[in-house]
Amino acid sequence: MIRLSAGVPLVELERSGVVESVHTGHLIVLDAEGAVRFSAGKPEQPVFARSSLKPLQAVGMLRSGLTLAPPELALGTASHSGSVLHRELIAAELAGAGLTESDLDCPPDLPIGPAELREYLRADLAESRLAMNCSGKHTAMLLACLVNDWPLSGYLDPAHPLQRLLAGTVADLAAEPVLTTGVDGCGAPLFAISLTGVARAFARIATAAGPERQVAEAMRAYPELVAGEGRAATTLMRTIPGLIAKDGAEGVFAAALPDGGAVAVKIDDGAGRAADLAVVMGLRHLGVAGPQLAKLATLPVLGGGRPVGRIGPVTG
Repeated sequence: MIRLSAGVPLVELERSGVVESVHTGHLIVLDAEGAVRFSAGKPEQPVFARSSLKPLQAVGMLRSGLTLAPPELALGTASHSGSVLHRELIAAELAGAGLTESDLDCPPDLPIGPAELREYLRADLAESRLAMNCSGKHTAMLLACLVNDWPLSGYLDPAHPLQRLLAGTVADLAAEPVLTTGVDGCGAPLFAISLTGVARAFARIATAAGPERQVAEAMRAYPELVAGEGRAATTLMRTIPGLIAKDGAEGVFAAALPDGGAVAVKIDDGAGRAADLAVVMGLRHLGVAGPQLAKLATLPVLGGGRPVGRIGPVTG
């Protein structure tokens, strides 16, 4: 068993002047030339970067010969909230290829967006593969298999031609080998690389031509399809011109500016809210500022419906 080293304090929750909890983690900030601008913890150690790797996998699928319209490509990078729009677009994408929801090997699930979940439950809908937040990636995987005459059956097997290609793409974009392969929550292979490698890969996607540029432009054009309304990745891409951003389970988040400056973070306890704030901290090290970013840098802690504290960068 590999046990990762704990990080350093990054984000704290303060209520009524008392720091209740501190989230430790790892953070890497690369400048436009790829040099380290800021580092905290041990970003050189390998992590499962979870859904933050979806843009890398999307590049691999385009390299295989897959062609997708920008909305479909954005969904291929997505951990979508499960809105009606998300589900309908993916269903149409499957139908256009002669496929159905039953061809997806991701597990049935409920929407991950709170508002989307409430709407879904009000409609008395059951768990479905379309609602599962990774269904856009799985749909793109199936389409890549069709384009290459690869078998649809077993498309999640690490030995499948598609997954071998995606592992190679992740290693290429990160400029380092994949240390080990696990299984993600959606059943797909999951590749362990360092946070520094994740940041390098995002910088390359944000600046390179070819499939990398196609992925970046799709994410920038359709940030609401990459995540969903009220989600940090969507808000950041709408707020910062040219940014690409992608969150992942267990407190992972990565982002890159159009000049190649990049940030990657992993929160030790898996807190997504802390990862959202830490990636903003990283962007500030790259000189990103403005009132909209300031609003994202600190969140209020409410008591009785009014602010009684804050969640934000560690102050001391």
